[in-house]
Amino acid sequence: MSRFVMGNEVPVEDFDWGSAGMRCAPPGTGCESFVVMDVRLDPGFHHAFHKHPDQDEMITVVSGRVTQFLEGESTVLGPGDSVYIDKDVVHGSYNDFAEPAQLAVVLAPAVTDGGYVAVDVTAEEPWASLR
Repeated sequence: MSRFVMGNEVPVEDFDWGSAGMRCAPPGTGCESFVVMDVRLDPGFHHAFHKHPDQDEMITVVSGRVTQFLEGESTVLGPGDSVYIDKDVVHGSYNDFAEPAQLAVVLAPAVTDGGYVAVDVTAEEPWASLR
């Protein structure tokens, strides 16, 4: 259903590492084409190595900085920088800095009732030894 999504209406879930707000996903909007999330990574925290088997992803840094891994390569992303990730490619976002990082995340297509599936690979090599 087409609709306006106001910032104070975005359902936000808090985690030990920060928060994730589901701006556009099947539960809130019914959209099955893509998922849009507002993600906050607090200083010293991360979204560890994982992959999305059936979804492409774009992460854009809105504020702060992250050390972004794409397979075995890494770079620091700051405001306005982004990374495109093909489906089933291992990646991770690490906030190694003093300020929170705000990320705009888009995944497509939407899968499952919640909109996305992330498969944790942090216990697998080479990811377990990379950081």
